[in-house]
Amino acid sequence: MSTSAYESLKSRFARIAALNEAAAMLHWDASAMMPSGGGAARGEQLATLAGLAHELLTAPEVAEELAAAQAEGDWDSANLSLMRRSHARATALPTSLVEATTRANSACEKIWREAKAKADFAMVRGALTEVVALQRETAAALSAALGMAPYDALMDGYQRGVTAADVEPVFAAYEAFLADALPRAEEIQARRGAALPLSGPFPVTAQKALCQALSARIGLEYDHARLDESLHPFCGGTPTDVRITTFYDEADAAKALLGVLHETGHALYERGLPGAYARQPVGEAAGMAAHESQSLIVEMQACRSDAFLRFLGGELRARFGCEATEVAPENLALLWRRVARGFIRVDADEITYPAHVILRFRLEKAMIEGALQVADLPSAWNDGLEKLLGIRPPNDAKGCLQDIHWHDGAFGYFPSYTLGAMAAAQLMKAARVAEPGLDDALAKGDMAPLLGWLRQNVHGQGSLLGFQDLLRAATGKPLDPQDFMDHLRARYLAA
Repeated sequence: MSTSAYESLKSRFARIAALNEAAAMLHWDASAMMPSGGGAARGEQLATLAGLAHELLTAPEVAEELAAAQAEGDWDSANLSLMRRSHARATALPTSLVEATTRANSACEKIWREAKAKADFAMVRGALTEVVALQRETAAALSAALGMAPYDALMDGYQRGVTAADVEPVFAAYEAFLADALPRAEEIQARRGAALPLSGPFPVTAQKALCQALSARIGLEYDHARLDESLHPFCGGTPTDVRITTFYDEADAAKALLGVLHETGHALYERGLPGAYARQPVGEAAGMAAHESQSLIVEMQACRSDAFLRFLGGELRARFGCEATEVAPENLALLWRRVARGFIRVDADEITYPAHVILRFRLEKAMIEGALQVADLPSAWNDGLEKLLGIRPPNDAKGCLQDIHWHDGAFGYFPSYTLGAMAAAQLMKAARVAEPGLDDALAKGDMAPLLGWLRQNVHGQGSLLGFQDLLRAATGKPLDPQDFMDHLRARYLAA
């Protein structure tokens, strides 16, 4: 009975995963291809899929099978444990709430696009208020069922085992580091002088060709992937049909190129997940902080390293005819590792980026706890950024309207960005020890040593281990923010 119960559960979870894969493709299409008039219908489609998946997971017989099921071996035991976790989260939420949340998120996200373009928070305030109300209802239901604080219950949906209490001291320590490191980095940077700009033009067709060629060179197989355009770059799709997107600026090739390298890191993680456990919980990525570590180890740790910049300069010169002095690795480092206090998170450098995440973490936690009303978000945002970086956004498009996440219902997600950056530095340090020739390979545009190490230590582990245990197994210790700060000191504070 126990074996057949587990096999029945595996079949059920595979069907749920297939529904979620269909929803993922519809999300991609909504961002990359769908005409604006399709928004309302798309919201209903996504709500229906979410409802069907929820009904499959919360059916009465699932509880009986979970009680009866037994699994042998580490992977199947972990899979069964993750099934029980998913079931506990799902049964805490009525299907009506799941569908209402999906509809509200889809509707708000469409309004946000216009509100951002017009820098008019008032346009989306009502829709976002509804999204937040539904997120608070969701958080309260999960809190009661799981015995967690409401905001922690939302965080747990993105990175299991990580709570606000874990994050707060890490962020407080980084804020203290930033207060000293940022002015020092600015001073050192000023002494080094201004970078030479890359001479264009940078035709979109040539940018697309370079982005696809580089992402393929570092390991992305385009018989299982696509590169398209969207307002907000992202990686979506499924492990066998990965969709990455970017946006192009003919005056600045770096925006698209570095964005694609970042999303390729996400895509490589999806492609490297254990195929033997496809469409099973244990075969999925280990969480969003783990996922962000993979995009950042590719983009920030590897592709913005001195070694890889030596290779990349030649590619830029060959594709766009840039001058040799412009694409010298020292100049590219000045261009692409420039420290600047800016308003936009996705354009932020490594030192200031965590400040943007700290701000969002504190604001979304306050909204879920009821300490901050949506109507007060713009002023709270502006005050918070001024406290952290000493700058104040001139309008809401450069303030609280810049990100899609809250308008699409993603609360508890933002901490993953900085936890991922810290994990990326820790993983890269371990990879360099394990692969002594890693930087020599990067200088030739060869990502194979790094990718091979990640395949073994991160990608191929799926969700067998939680975030902290994954880091312990790969690096010998749980998350250690000191590795990230040491990386920043070496890259930005060495006079």
